[in-house]
Amino acid sequence: MPTNNWTRYFELASRYYVFLILNIYGWAKMTGHQFFRPGHFPAEVAAIPLAKATGFQLAWAFFGYSTPYILFIGLAQVVGAWLLLWDKSKLIGIAILLPVLLNIIMVDLAYQISFGAMAVAGMCLFLLVLVLVWNQSTLRTVFSLLFQTSTSAPHTLKERGIALIIMVGLLGFYFGLLHLLGQIK
Repeated sequence: MPTNNWTRYFELASRYYVFLILNIYGWAKMTGHQFFRPGHFPAEVAAIPLAKATGFQLAWAFFGYSTPYILFIGLAQVVGAWLLLWDKSKLIGIAILLPVLLNIIMVDLAYQISFGAMAVAGMCLFLLVLVLVWNQSTLRTVFSLLFQTSTSAPHTLKERGIALIIMVGLLGFYFGLLHLLGQIK
């Protein structure tokens, strides 16, 4: 946690900014105000041959095709943003939001989405990284707990062999089930 008051104020302001922006974008996705969705496809875009569509048009049509995907991404943005509001959950919120924001920035770059949209996502990413920097002592503690050396005895060759046999059996069961269900021939 930041030690001086100004750093604390800037951290809170950063978290509130990201909270506001990602709630706007997340709720826009979930309420049908982002992406080209089936039944809500702009006529001028629908008339464009696929080979002549822009990256933006292709991306918006692709992402808009799947309602579960839209809800997943929108919900990840909203839940991650809400977790930023409390000190105890802010790092979990950041862990949820970092991959979401990196994905948004990559899509914006790869499909030539507007520079403004990428700048907004980039600013959110930058502010979350700053929050991580301001909380580096907490992060060090978390990572030292996650990566501490095990006190249990290493696995024996016999244990590894039995685990390998069980894994092969599970794979066989999985592919056998898929074959029975007609998913693979």
